[in-house]
Amino acid sequence: MTALYQQSLEGLTRLRGIAGAMVVSADDGLVVAESLMEGIPGDAVAALAASLMRRMGTAVSAAGFTPPSFMHLQAARGALLVVPAGPDILLIAIGDRHINLGLARIEMLQAVEQLG
Repeated sequence: MTALYQQSLEGLTRLRGIAGAMVVSADDGLVVAESLMEGIPGDAVAALAASLMRRMGTAVSAAGFTPPSFMHLQAARGALLVVPAGPDILLIAIGDRHINLGLARIEMLQAVEQLG
C-alpha cells in the first residue's frame, strides 16, 4: 500500500461515523488499499460500489449528463459513499447511520485531490 493511499484512508477513518475506507479499482472492484473495522466484508463492498458506479455512469451518460462525482447510497444501518479518484480508481467510505455526510464528502473530495 502506498503512503499516499494510507494517508488518505487514515484521514477518512478518523471521522466520526466512518467504519472504514478503501481505494479500489473502478473496473473490477478489486481492493487496492483498505482500512476497515473488523467484520466489514471489504471485497463485497468494493465489488458492489464499483458495479454501482459503472452502472450509474452508463445511465447518466445515456441521459446526456456528465459522469457522477459523488455517489451516496443510504441503507437502514449506514451509508456507502463513493468518489472517483481518476479514471481507474474509486475512493470508498463506509459510514454508520450517524455519519456527518457533508463532512465526509468534503474529506473524500480533499483525499481525491491528494490522490490525483
